[in-house]
Amino acid sequence: MRKFILYVSIIAASFTQSSMAQTKVIAHRGFWNTAGAAKNSIAAMLKADSIDCYGSEFDVWLTGDGELVVNHDASYKGKHMERSTATELSRLKLANGENMPTLKQFFDAAKSTDIKLILELKKLKTPQRETEAVKKIIAMVKAYSYDSRMEYISFSKHATEEFIRLAPKGTPVFYLEGNLTPTQLKAMGCTGPDYDLKVLQRHPEWIEECHQLGLKVNVWTVNKAKDMEWCIQHKIDFITTDNPLELQKLLAK
Repeated sequence: MRKFILYVSIIAASFTQSSMAQTKVIAHRGFWNTAGAAKNSIAAMLKADSIDCYGSEFDVWLTGDGELVVNHDASYKGKHMERSTATELSRLKLANGENMPTLKQFFDAAKSTDIKLILELKKLKTPQRETEAVKKIIAMVKAYSYDSRMEYISFSKHATEEFIRLAPKGTPVFYLEGNLTPTQLKAMGCTGPDYDLKVLQRHPEWIEECHQLGLKVNVWTVNKAKDMEWCIQHKIDFITTDNPLELQKLLAK
């Protein structure tokens, strides 16, 4: 009888872990919504790792002098990402007092973690610059031996296709724009959509269609409990959120 109870307990625990594994938590621009962090800061990435998020999302630009920096907006404190040098940009202070990190600095800090690095390449002014950025990102990832930790996302169809073409086979690559069907994403070689919640709520059938095609589904940026619950109920694979702790609590119920 005791062995039977133990067996049932093991099965129940396994079922709970499996259920939780169905939806993974990605911290949007890192776990910035906490003391000592800021959006796209190194601290935010480290804090996302400290609470066991699956991944930490961050944004990358190619500077005017061909370097890679981590920032969301096209300009920051009067400096345009694509026209300024990396030196100029890295002198700028984030909200938590950090300097804006280069991708190299960001990767250096990530050595102390094992969190997935969800890299968004921003839309650049030309396809040629996007290809240059993709090549430089993939070369840097290889130099750091981070291939197994990377996932790539972009609003640019061209950049998405370049990541699919140039990254090691099997590297997850998701498309953000929200204007392609699951069948079209499959044909591109995408891992799946990473769409705005509103897009998936308009097309909930796309979630099941993706799964039938062997694709994964990510959604952004989900910050309300009711929306998180909707995503969990619809078996979305990854939820990108500014409130990772709240999402983790819901998944643990």
